[in-house]
Order: sequence, then structure tokens, then C-alpha cells
Amino acid sequence: MCPPSRPEGRAPGPTATSPEEAAWRVALVGAPNVGKSTLFHRLTGRYVTVSNYPRTSVEVTYGVGRLDGHVVRVVDTPGLYSLSPTTEEERVSRRLVLEEGIDALVHVVEARCVARSLPLTLELMELGKPLVLALNMVDELGRLGLELRPDLLAGRLGLHVVPIVAVTGQGVEGLERAILGAIRAGEPPEPLGRRPDVAAAIEALEGALSGRYAMPRRAIASFLLQGDEDTRAMVEAAETDGGRRALEALRRAAAGTRDGTAYRSAVERHEVARSVAGDVLEATGERRVRVAERLGRWLGRPLPGIPVLLVVLWLGLYEFVGHFGAGILVDWLERSLFLGHVNPFLEGLFRGIPWPWLRGLWVGDYGLLTLGLRYAIAIILPIVATFFLFFSVLEDSGYLPRLALLVDRLFKRIGLNGQAVIPIVLGFACDTMATMVARTLETRRERILATVLLALAIPCSAQLGVILAILSGQPVALGLWVAVLAGTFLLIGAVGARVLPGRSASFHMELPPLRVPRASNVVRKTATRLHWYLLEVIPLFMLASVLLWAGQVTGLLGRVLDLLHPVVGALGLPRQTASVFLLGFFRRDYGAAGLYELQRTGALDMVGLLVSAVTLTLFVPCVAQFLMMWKERGPKIAAGIFAFAVTFAFGVGFVLNLTLRGIGL
Repeated sequence: MCPPSRPEGRAPGPTATSPEEAAWRVALVGAPNVGKSTLFHRLTGRYVTVSNYPRTSVEVTYGVGRLDGHVVRVVDTPGLYSLSPTTEEERVSRRLVLEEGIDALVHVVEARCVARSLPLTLELMELGKPLVLALNMVDELGRLGLELRPDLLAGRLGLHVVPIVAVTGQGVEGLERAILGAIRAGEPPEPLGRRPDVAAAIEALEGALSGRYAMPRRAIASFLLQGDEDTRAMVEAAETDGGRRALEALRRAAAGTRDGTAYRSAVERHEVARSVAGDVLEATGERRVRVAERLGRWLGRPLPGIPVLLVVLWLGLYEFVGHFGAGILVDWLERSLFLGHVNPFLEGLFRGIPWPWLRGLWVGDYGLLTLGLRYAIAIILPIVATFFLFFSVLEDSGYLPRLALLVDRLFKRIGLNGQAVIPIVLGFACDTMATMVARTLETRRERILATVLLALAIPCSAQLGVILAILSGQPVALGLWVAVLAGTFLLIGAVGARVLPGRSASFHMELPPLRVPRASNVVRKTATRLHWYLLEVIPLFMLASVLLWAGQVTGLLGRVLDLLHPVVGALGLPRQTASVFLLGFFRRDYGAAGLYELQRTGALDMVGLLVSAVTLTLFVPCVAQFLMMWKERGPKIAAGIFAFAVTFAFGVGFVLNLTLRGIGL
């Protein structure tokens, strides 16, 4: 059974001076888009780390804050609708809240949607841990003509209930006091009463359990009644008889419970939630519809939503990320800072190494410092930083859920749903990051399909900017390039949806209010994501540099170029384009830059330019993205996507060259 408040022997209220000495662990739990991340940043401010939960690819954010002078480690869990999980994210959240090291839970709910959130509150009350209910966005209630009575809700549930506005910090100090009070009291809430048949079933199941568990047997019994397979496997492993006695009690309970235990247990929680919400939340006046709310509705509809989306993509991706981030910032950092000062300094520093091959590992064309570090800091970091800033603005405004709703119907035709819009949009900034973010999609089938589409049809902002610059003087070529990419995206998506095994995921998403983003929240979110980027991606760039260096030292690079020469010849392209494709594997925009040089020198005509641009865009993802695919999807899938991308890209380039030459272009 979990400790009710803190590990045995830990004195109440110790003061710590470092994150490692944190007194307690507090987990923030709740559905997506209810303000958990904003509250997390309010409680922690700094000492933030993001990492994968062990044995999964789901990210969990950890931070350290102070409650009345006491250091507390805070965990921001992935979105959770129920303790009976259906996605990998929900499974991770459940494991986190069940951990013995979690001393208190904070259930964050949107105040206006308290009826929908209370079923999860009732489940959390059965876990035997101190629990605090944080009612977020209470500032929206007056406009909606609603009045919430938190004192009455606290009395009905037997919990600390605190109204807050996370984006402004209103009520957060009171929430901190409530968390600290709940931990110090060490008294978990009493679960609310059950219907007689469900209560009898839970009691019988509790009596049939004799193993050692990290949570109350009442919670185990409740999960078994809900048909939870993870709990069933846990019981079979913990019981000396393999769980036969408990499972027999479960069968008897199912026979004695109307409509089945899982259904009856779920219905009961929702009935209690509606009853409680009806008592504590009531209409007090006329609902006032703001301009922002009307705009929020329009953004999810095709007619106004699509033009707004195009404007957002043009301003955010093309102008801010592409022109400012990938253009101005990259140009200054790479050419002025690194090539002008940093690289010459480093080359002088390592000049004393007498062995050229060893010196080349650190500095030179493929050096860890002059290539790997320069790529990661001077080229990718400005692009990713501007995108994360743009993305944080969209997120803080509440626009992303509406964008997901807008594209959901189209994405369902290609085996995805609206939730996939986030990694797809992120791919236009950096496909490596987008491949990582695809881990948030619900099913394995969706994650694989999104990874394939990112590898083939989504150019990163650096590559996109260079190719748009190359083709801008050829409107026909630019139009055909866009058409081929769009057609590839739809074709591969539609075929993949029919070929890949697995079920289609359901799509449900809360729509938060549309708000003006707060600068402090945007900056904090951007900084957290950049910290994540630096930890995850810089090692990949260093590895790419080592591979290039090894290829140069062993002569393998030259042999690869020799293999590519006949392939590019079959596409009607000059031999020089072989190096363009090879560079494109190690850095997409470097390959595009090589293409730009060939166009400038007149080595390519309009058809050759278009065929090269199309093939290079569809060509294998850069080495950093490939390594990320290897890490996220596994070696077999990564190798399969690699082989398919090479075949598909050169196949499309071959057909396109024959077609365009055949019609006389």
C-alpha cells in the first residue's frame, strides 16, 4: 500500500537547498489543454528538465519549486482523461500518479468543465494519496454567466479545492498552501459512496487480494471492475495463486452487477460527477459572447479557418522562421560569428596536433567542433528557436486545438487525425524535432505514418527557404514542385492508411478559450523546449560529424559519390548533383545550397532544376532525422523508411524528367 503522505521517517517540512534535496514530489494531473503546463511554470519557474519516461517514448517534464520555503519536485504529466488508459501518454500518466514516490496529486481542471473532469477526480480519490483540486480559468465563469461554489465542492468531495487563473498567477499562492497542507496532513480523501451492487463487488474483490501492491486494494478492485488489463496482469503477478481467487471473485461480481462491472462503474462515476457539478456550478445570468469566442468558433470552420491558416503559416513559418530565423539569424551566426571568428580560432587551437587525420576529427570540413557544433548552434538552433517561439504563441493563444479541428477531416482520409497537425507543422521548422514529437500520437500506426510523411513530403524551413529562393524566378517550376509535394503527402498518406496494420485512433480535444498570449508564458515555454532540443539533438549532430570524418578518412565518401553518378545521370542531371544529394543526407539545406550553386553557374536548365529540387526534397531525410527515426521507431522501421524514400525519390525524379522532356519543356 502506498504511503499516504511521505516516505517513512521523513520529517514534516524540511528545508532543502538543491533540487536533489527536494522534500516532496507533487504530480500535476489533468486532461490536455486545461493549463497544467502554465501552472507547472508558475510553480517551478526554473530547474526544468524534460526526459522520456523509462521504457517509453513519452516526454515528462520535471521541475523544482518552493512551497512556503520548502523545495518540492513537481512533475507535469501528459494529458489524462481517465485512469483506464487508451494511449501511451495516458499509461505513462497513470504510472506516474501510482508511483510510491509521489506525495501529492494536483488535479487541474477547467472550471467551466468541472462536470466532465470530476469522473477523473473520483478515480484519483481512490488512490490513497493526498489530493488537491485546482479549478483553473475561473475568470471565464462570469462572462459565461456561471457561478462556482468552491467551498461547497470542497465539502462534497472532502478535498482542498482552490480556484486559480494560471496565466496570471491568481490564486496560485493559495494553491501552494493547499498542497503543503495536504502533504503535511497526510490524510488521503475518502472515496465517495458507491451503489450497493458496485460496493459489494469492490468489497468482495478486496477480500480476494492478498499480494503486496503499491496502491490501496480498493483502487486495485476498482480497476479490475473497469476491465483494466494492466491491473489484471499486475494481480496475476502479485498473487501466489496467479490471481485465480481474485479473478473468480471478479467473475462473480460481473454476474451480480447489472450491465457489467466496467459499464456500471463508469456510469456511476459520471452520475456522481453530474450530481456534484449541478450543486456547485449554476447559471446566474445571461451568457456574454466575446469577440474572441466568436473568432475561436470561426477558426475551426473551413471558410474563415483556411484563409487564416494560410496567413498564419505565411507570417509565422515563411517570414518569421524562414526569413528571419533561417535567413538573418543563421547568416549572422554562421558566417559572421563561426566562419569569421570561432572556426579560425579553433583551427589555430588544434594546429599543434601533428596527425592530420586526428586533427580532422575536431576541426576541418567534418570536425566535431567546426561542423557538428556549428551546424547545431549556428544553423539549426536559430531556426528551432524561432519556431518554438512561434509555436508557443500559437499554443498560448489556444489556436492549435482549433487548427487540429480544422484539418481533422482531411487527415482522417490519410490515416491520421487532427492531433497529427502538431508534428506535421513542426516539420516545417525541423523534421528531426517533428519526428520526436510524433511520439505523442495515439497509435503505433499513426506514429509510423506521420514519420514516413515527415521523411518524404515535409521540407524543413532551412531547405524550404533555399528551394523557394531557387524556384522563385520560375513560377511554373515552383507550382509543379508544390503540386508534387502535396500529391506525395496525400498519396502516401492514403496508401499508408490502407497498408499499415492497426486501428484508427479516435480524436477528442478540449477547446480552451482563445486568449492573447502572455509574453512571460511564451518565453518560459520556449526556453524549456530549447533546453530539451540542446540535450536531445546536439549529440546527434556530433555523431553525424564523426560519420562524415570516418567516411573521409577511409575513402568511403568518394566511393559513395561514384555509386551516385550513374543514378543522377539516369535523371538527366550532371555528375555534380551527386554531391548535392550526399550533402542533402547530412544536412538538407546544405544540399539545397549546393543546388543553388549549380543553378547560379548555369549547370542546370529549368527541367533539371525542377527534377533536382523535387528529388532532393523527397530524398532520404538528413542524418539527424534518420538517427531520430532509429531512436523513436526502431532500426527496422528506420531502415525501411530510408530504403523507401531513396527508391521513391529517384523514381519520381526519373518519371518527372521523362515527362517534362517528353512534352518539350
